[in-house]
Amino acid sequence: MINMNQKYEAVIGLEVHAQLLTDTKIFCGCSTNFNSAPNTNVCPVCLGHPGVLPVMNKKVIEYTVLMGLATECIINSRSVFARKNYFYPDLPKGYQISQYEEPICEHGKIFVDKKDGTRKEIGITRIHMEEDAGKSIHDQGDYTLIDVNRCGTPLMEIVSEPDMRSAEEAYLYLTKIKQIVTYLGICDGNMEEGSLRCDANISVRLTGEKKFGTKTEVKNMNSFRNVERAIEYEIERQIDILEEGGKIVQQTLLWNADKNMVMPMRSKEEAHDYRYFPDPDLMPVIVDDEWKNEIANRLPELPETRKNRFVEMYSLPLYDAEILTSSRGLADYYESVLNETNDYKSASNWVMTDVLKIVNDEKIPVREFPVSPENLGKLIGLINNKTISGKIAKDIFPEMIKSNADPAGIVKEKNLVQISDSGEIENVIEKILGANNKQVEEFLSGKDKVLGFFVGQIMKEMKGKANPGIVNELLMKKLNGLKDNAGG
Repeated sequence: MINMNQKYEAVIGLEVHAQLLTDTKIFCGCSTNFNSAPNTNVCPVCLGHPGVLPVMNKKVIEYTVLMGLATECIINSRSVFARKNYFYPDLPKGYQISQYEEPICEHGKIFVDKKDGTRKEIGITRIHMEEDAGKSIHDQGDYTLIDVNRCGTPLMEIVSEPDMRSAEEAYLYLTKIKQIVTYLGICDGNMEEGSLRCDANISVRLTGEKKFGTKTEVKNMNSFRNVERAIEYEIERQIDILEEGGKIVQQTLLWNADKNMVMPMRSKEEAHDYRYFPDPDLMPVIVDDEWKNEIANRLPELPETRKNRFVEMYSLPLYDAEILTSSRGLADYYESVLNETNDYKSASNWVMTDVLKIVNDEKIPVREFPVSPENLGKLIGLINNKTISGKIAKDIFPEMIKSNADPAGIVKEKNLVQISDSGEIENVIEKILGANNKQVEEFLSGKDKVLGFFVGQIMKEMKGKANPGIVNELLMKKLNGLKDNAGG
């Protein structure tokens, strides 16, 4: 295989469709509920019956403007809906209402941080509104079923500039898009359910060449990992063709995740194939400064800003801040923990390890995590005020997961309060040293590794309730005294 980084350069642009979290469709009052029975959330408007008139859903405009503002787009004061004409069995109208020459948002940008430590700006050509088509179901036998529930569901299409040069950059860009739309609360970002969909336009050219190569469009990528794998595959496929003296055919390809390869779907359409023209039933969308400013006031703290604040305000490592702000729910949970404790780093450690492990294993959103942030903060407080040890905290955490019980109540009920009484600890140390003469001799002969053995035996004798700091301090004092006496 030719080293692409030396001889060839990839040129990648992504078209991302985000299904907007509105209760009703873009041009009618039908529900957008994902789990409804097939062909039940429909009406004459979204089915395109003769004589019906679409009515614009105001929330769709506001959500799209929010995304435009979050990605530093120009918000056009006037945008126009157009009809995109094509035939699919799951498109009853025979056309899709979209935006073409006059979209609502243009010329934005997103920054991604690469593994090599560099930061790259990726341009956004446009963000526009459109309606979704229905769904063809091919796995029910020797026939195709049609579910038109999705017809008219509001979509926001985000079209990037062809600025990406690797599958890694495309993956990071798509991840950032998902992060922003979920922070804004305008899309759930679920690729598996189709509420976030991505098509990739891919071409290759000789390194240093300015002219674009012939592009292909890859569809049917239903996970972030599949996007990355499909792009890597298509880059290598195109390079192999060029190296063998062949030509790239402009076409639409489907990614087959099971076979780890692309398969031809159809020749790639150009814009003129769709016969775009302004929709005669819809007025232009006018977003004046007053409305734009009103929408801008609803912008939450965006992930980049929040990440930087976590580093500055809580003195967290950049790695911690990136993990904690990866989703709005996780960042909110972390900051709620801080209502009960000012130990920022311990809170970060607990959330990134103990909380995220359960969230990821159970595949649940953070809001459904059974331990409230208040109780986690209280648990950290019990460790820091020496009521319990870190080990005891880890032991009672599963109890908290079962019931979300107050950690102080669990500690009291199970009599787990940490023992810091020096006299009691000294008595146990005397007992353990007296019962392990061989290990004492090993220590006196310079084998410091037996210290861990003594600590383990002491903690076992005291059922894990001894204050580890005091145990270590008194143990060393006793052993060093024995060493001095032996030397004397």
